[in-house]
Amino acid sequence: MTSSAPTPAYRRLSVEERRSQLLDAALSLFAHRLPEDVSLDDVAEAAGVSRPLVYRYFPGGKQQLYEAALRSAAEELQKCFDEPHEGPPLPRLARALDRYLDFVDHHDAGFSALLQGGSVVETSRTTATVDGVRRAAAEHIMRHLEVTDPGPRLRMTVRMWITAVEAASLIWLDEDKQPPAGELRDWLVEQFVAVLSVTARRDPQTSALVEALAAGG
Repeated sequence: MTSSAPTPAYRRLSVEERRSQLLDAALSLFAHRLPEDVSLDDVAEAAGVSRPLVYRYFPGGKQQLYEAALRSAAEELQKCFDEPHEGPPLPRLARALDRYLDFVDHHDAGFSALLQGGSVVETSRTTATVDGVRRAAAEHIMRHLEVTDPGPRLRMTVRMWITAVEAASLIWLDEDKQPPAGELRDWLVEQFVAVLSVTARRDPQTSALVEALAAGG
């Protein structure tokens, strides 16, 4: 007579654990389909729960769930830019990009969902969530560059580069994460220096910054 293995004890998820489970399921679906093509039934099925349970946590329905999922991904992404103000700025930027690309690599569904556009469920709040990540990144970069009062050309240059990083990251996912992350990181840092150098021809503030970076400052 053989004895069967004991059945693992059922553990009820906490409120935060259940909410996180639903958000993860939603992000995975939103990353691969337009939000308007995802139903609450789809989210419930992906999470292995009932539809009423989804409503219990998100009584505002799919719009509330979508916005919460975006905020969750945005909060995680913003943490990537935290970097001690030690050493030269460009190595700091490289380390921040390492964390950014690691997030993209391990949370590709959330990253794609955060940056997907053109959905009919986009609102001013979802747009503000995405823009908040970009603004936070720009502020971090300015602090690392020790620029307290950036002019319009420098601000525009940094924001344009951040947009390029987003686009490169999405393309990187489409290209099966090639080239390797380290190579992509180095290329993006080189592009940052390149776009600053172009702006430096027209802007004395950026010109002084490029000289300081070249000197290792």
